[in-house]
Amino acid sequence: MDDSMTSETTECNLSTSERLPLAGLLALATSGFITILTEALPAGLLPQMGSSLNVSDAMVGQLVTLYAVGSLVAAIPLTSATQGWRRRRLLLLAIGGFAVVNTVTAVSTSYILTLVARFLAGVSAGLLWALLAGYASRMVAPALQGRAIAVAMVGTPLALSFGIPLGTLLGTVVGWRYTFGIMTVLTVGLLGWVVAAVPDFPGQGQGRRLTLRHVFLMPGVRTILSVTLLFVLAHNILYTYIAPFLLQVGMGGRVDMVLLVFGLTALVGIWLIGALIDHWLRALVLASIALFVIAGCTLGFAGTSPIAIYIGAGLWGLAVDFH
Repeated sequence: MDDSMTSETTECNLSTSERLPLAGLLALATSGFITILTEALPAGLLPQMGSSLNVSDAMVGQLVTLYAVGSLVAAIPLTSATQGWRRRRLLLLAIGGFAVVNTVTAVSTSYILTLVARFLAGVSAGLLWALLAGYASRMVAPALQGRAIAVAMVGTPLALSFGIPLGTLLGTVVGWRYTFGIMTVLTVGLLGWVVAAVPDFPGQGQGRRLTLRHVFLMPGVRTILSVTLLFVLAHNILYTYIAPFLLQVGMGGRVDMVLLVFGLTALVGIWLIGALIDHWLRALVLASIALFVIAGCTLGFAGTSPIAIYIGAGLWGLAVDFH
C-alpha cells in the first residue's frame, strides 16, 4: 500500500471516530502557544533587550514589527506554493523554523541579525497559522470539527494568559537570552510530540486548488482581510509598546500583572465566543471593535491610576478574542 492510500485510510478512520484525538490536537495547540510566545515576548522584555542590544525601546519594538511583516509577506505565497506538500512535513518545517530563529535570537549580539531572525520567525508563523485550523478539522469527523479547531487554537489564549506573563517574569529573573533558549528546548520537544501524535495527510490535488486571484475576488473576502489587518495592526502596536507605556505611568514593575489580566480576560472571551459565535458572529465582530476603542481610550486617559489601567487591559483582552 503506497503512502497516499495509507494517508487516505488514516484520514477516513480519524474522520469517523467519535472521540477527539487530544494528543494530536494538543500538539497543534502547543505549536500555537510557542508561536504567540515567540511573537509577543519582546514586548514584555523591551527594556532588557534594548539595553543588551544597545538600541532604544522603539528599535526593539521593530523586532515585533519585522515578525509581523514576515508573517504578512509569507503566509499567502507560501501557503499557495505548498498546497501539494504532505501536511506533517510542512508542519514540522514551520515548527523547526522557530527552533532555529529562537536559538539565533538567544545568542545574537547584533541588532541586525536579530531583526533577520525575527523576520524569519514571522515567516514560520505565517505558514503555521495557515495550517492549524485545517489540520485540526481533518483529524476528526465533521460533527467534531468545531471543537477540534477550538482545542487546536487554545494555545493562543493560554500563551496570552500565562505564557507571556511567566515568560516576562522569567526573562526578568534569568535574562531574556535564557528565556529564548528555553523556548528552543520546548520547540525541539514539540517536534518529537508532533511526529508521535499528529497524523500525516496528503496535500491538495492539483484539481482542487484555487488561485489567489479567485479567492481574493470572492464576495466579502477583501472586507474581511481589511478589517482583520487594521485590527491586528492596532493590537500589535499596543502590545509591542505596553512595557514602556507602563514604565511611563509608574507601573514598570507590573508588566507581568497587566499582561496576566489581559490574558485572563482573553480566556473569558474564548468561552463567550464558543457560546455565541454560531448565532452572533457579526455582533461579536462589532463588539470587538467597540471594546478595543474603549480599552484604548481607558488606557490613554488612565493617567497613573492602576485600577483604570487594569480595567483597560481587561477590556483589551476581551476585544482581541471577540474579534
